[in-house]
Amino acid sequence: MTTPRIAFVGAGNMAASLIGGLRAQGIEASAIRASDRGAEQRSKINADFAIATFEHNADAIKDADVIVLSVKPQVMKEVCLDLAPHIGEQQLIVSIAAGISCASLENWLGPRAIVRCMPNTPALLRQGVSGLFGNTQVSPTQREQAEHLLSAVGLALWLDKEELIDAVTAVSGSGPAYFFLLIEAMTAAGEKLGLPRETAAQLTLHTALGAARMAVASDVDASELRRRVTSPAGTTEAAIKTFQANGFEALVEQALNAAAHRSAELAEQLGQ
Repeated sequence: MTTPRIAFVGAGNMAASLIGGLRAQGIEASAIRASDRGAEQRSKINADFAIATFEHNADAIKDADVIVLSVKPQVMKEVCLDLAPHIGEQQLIVSIAAGISCASLENWLGPRAIVRCMPNTPALLRQGVSGLFGNTQVSPTQREQAEHLLSAVGLALWLDKEELIDAVTAVSGSGPAYFFLLIEAMTAAGEKLGLPRETAAQLTLHTALGAARMAVASDVDASELRRRVTSPAGTTEAAIKTFQANGFEALVEQALNAAAHRSAELAEQLGQ
């Protein structure tokens, strides 16, 4: 596949992580450009990645094959309405803004090839995971372009239905915060058991990291891994039974349902 020319509209943290991932994969700086209203951010992006930057969005997207919309959801409508007259029929739109549906983007931009994505914050370390959905106008080549773009910062998974973006938001988009909450709770509990706070924090962090790496590398699912480390009548079983007796699985389900419901609500509000 010929390297596409990619323009980022908005050069915040997520855009910077994608640009960094692309550059790390060997994509030439000349194939990437970005626009941002902030002079300081433009200067930083230029210094970090040696790409051309622009104050005006319309200047950045000229001749681009892929236009990445990476502005805040609250200003997406305004940005799209301003961009619409400058976008060509063959340009692919990739939106990484939460809560903005393909229908809303088509309403503001006109009928276009659009891929909607939900990356998560570990993308900043190129350890992210993204759910992708493309509308019917996305060609096979454009599908490859979008997948290559998001793969620069982690795993990219395609969805058959756009409404599943809400589920992706609940599981992985918001998911890092759930694990941070568990890390907080385990660190605090370890401290109450008598460990120095720094020791409790390091034990918790590296246990989380090790468990995640084991799960990713394993050829069995998480439930089997859990069974393998849970000896009958042992310490792990005592903890697991306490979690389950207090409705741990049901609470997780309720939390994810709440996140998915809120994602759908935001899409309706932001798309007006």
